Amino acid sequence: MVAAPQEHRVHRIVFANEKGGTGKSTTAVHVAVALSYLGARVTMLDLDPRQRTSHRYMENRFHTMQRRGLHLPTPACEVFKGRSAQALLLKMEKLEADCDFLIIDNPGRDDELARTAVEQADTLVTPMNDSFVDFDLIGQVDPENFRVKKLSFFAELIWEARMKRSRATASGDRPQMDWVVVRNRTGRTEARNMARINQALTEMSKRVGFRVTHGLSERVIFRELFPSGLTLLDKGHLGDLGTSHLVARQELRSLVMALNLPKFAKAKAPVEPA
Repeated sequence: MVAAPQEHRVHRIVFANEKGGTGKSTTAVHVAVALSYLGARVTMLDLDPRQRTSHRYMENRFHTMQRRGLHLPTPACEVFKGRSAQALLLKMEKLEADCDFLIIDNPGRDDELARTAVEQADTLVTPMNDSFVDFDLIGQVDPENFRVKKLSFFAELIWEARMKRSRATASGDRPQMDWVVVRNRTGRTEARNMARINQALTEMSKRVGFRVTHGLSERVIFRELFPSGLTLLDKGHLGDLGTSHLVARQELRSLVMALNLPKFAKAKAPVEPA
């Protein structure tokens, strides 16, 4: 990896989707661990103090390491308990003093904190299942020909956030926001429906400027590993893996590559979740 430049700039990755059940937290955790394995200093900030799925995953991971005497690449993780946008910005500034990537797991709802996080994203990741139920989050389609009729509230929100970011980019404060829609659970989608969703996503991407990439297929292993906090990257600690598990690992690696993230300096030792 290429060493970081003198002016240290943390890359902010925000996982945002107002709909639950799309694999948002699962994807965020696995990307964070993957970056840690690559040598990055990664900090996660969980904005859902009630469910705190990302933080619970990292807690489970740390306890597994303690119990088994392991030393695995692991991101730091905190739950944000503040209530104001200003408090969130201050928290982000504090965390960025000692990391290469700040990964924010947004709650599955629209509120001031979620909007603030989206506006601060360098890379915005929106996981969705391959169904028109999930596509409705970003746009509505005609029921006859499945052509896009209009943007959703969420897509309009992201559009406004990107316009604000464009002004910041012009002033040299931050890079342009890269919005990536990640298609999870594609293995469960019937071929004709998959083609229709692909057509709608292609049309919508041209309107609002997001990229589309494949994410994690529907695989039980991602849910089974939650109690231990382990991931498919933790080779040697998972027992014998079947072919489907090896394919899932490659899916994760391909996703991290598709995000086109910047290079970074080498990481320090794993950090205990706060």
